[in-house]
Amino acid sequence: MSIHERPTLQPMVGDLDDHRPGSRWALVADPEVRGLTAIVEDIAPGDRIPLHTHPQEEAIVIASGQAHVRVGDEEREVEAGAVLLVPAGMPHGTRNTSSEAVRVYAVFPATTIGIAYLERNPAPGTEADPPQPPFDVDLRGAW
Repeated sequence: MSIHERPTLQPMVGDLDDHRPGSRWALVADPEVRGLTAIVEDIAPGDRIPLHTHPQEEAIVIASGQAHVRVGDEEREVEAGAVLLVPAGMPHGTRNTSSEAVRVYAVFPATTIGIAYLERNPAPGTEADPPQPPFDVDLRGAW
């Protein structure tokens, strides 16, 4: 068990398919809680989490701001308090449509999260590249 009052958010850099230096995020995990991982993210104005899928289900809470979200074929503008429940394998993405950062909390029922990008926020120098193949991120070393 652990309590994370203010996770340290880092710039969204280093991912060839999701390069957003204006946005910040933190992965929150605990070695004793093997079945859950949380992400805290501030999406910068105009930035977006590109359309992607996970082999795991995901719960997302829009904690502040206004965003355009897509889950499968459904798209809409949402405000703080919106909750998205995303089935495994369902394409989803979020775009900040406000003038301030959008705070997002996401929870996964796993400590290894798979991701496949369907769209990109390409890192500099990779603009013409296709999305990377799907990959897994093992978060057990993140704590």
